[in-house]
Formats: sequence, structure tokens, C-alpha cells
Amino acid sequence: MREPTVGDVVVRLPKTLPVDTSVAQARACFADDHVHMLLLTEAGRLLGTLLREDLDEAADGPALAYSHVAGRTVSADLPAEAARRLLVSRGQRRLAVVDGDGVLVGLLCLKRRLTGFCGDADVAARAAERGT
Repeated sequence: MREPTVGDVVVRLPKTLPVDTSVAQARACFADDHVHMLLLTEAGRLLGTLLREDLDEAADGPALAYSHVAGRTVSADLPAEAARRLLVSRGQRRLAVVDGDGVLVGLLCLKRRLTGFCGDADVAARAAERGT
């Protein structure tokens, strides 16, 4: 049996934000404690990721200026268990999944217990609970 890959466990339709998102808008998104990483995209390409800690109190203006891509992406063909171990070793729970051209494939979301991944069904269930 084939070992599952990141592509098998990725959330395929994560919420994305446009590259002209402001810091104020990004902070508003982080008011939801289920939001760990914001994905800034343009024409399907990932141009930046934001974590809460990227935005210090003085941050203002375009959120893209505070974003990062390096160290926050993974390929869909990486074995899922290798990605889980990578996230745990870094103390992270999210990685953007991109193809070779930087096109966003989805979001890899490690569950709170660090033993598996949230999938599309988990995200849909939480959204239904919140009525969104």
C-alpha cells in the first residue's frame, strides 16, 4: 500500500486573501483562534503567508510587506508523515502546499494533538458549526 502524501491530506480550498490585504484586515482574520496562517495570493499563486507573530504592534500598511514564503511551504508529493514530523520539529501546525510554479495547491493543517491532519471535511464541519 502506498504511503499517503501531503497531496492526499491537504485542505484543498483554504481561505485566501488578496495581496492588497491590509495589516488591519489581517489582524481581523486572526481574531478567529482557528486561523493560524493567512495565505496571500494573486491569480492562484502564493505570494506570502502570515502568522500572528509576523505582525508586531507597530505593523501597518500592506500585510504582504510582513509576509514570508520561505520555510512555510511544502510540496504535495512529500510523504504526509515526513511533513508531520517536520511540523512537529519546528513547532508549527500549518504549511502552504504549492506546486513547482508557486501555485497554491492547499493548506496542510496539523491537528492540535499533532497526530494527524485536518481535511476538507473537518473544515466544512467547523464552518457549519459556526454558521459560516
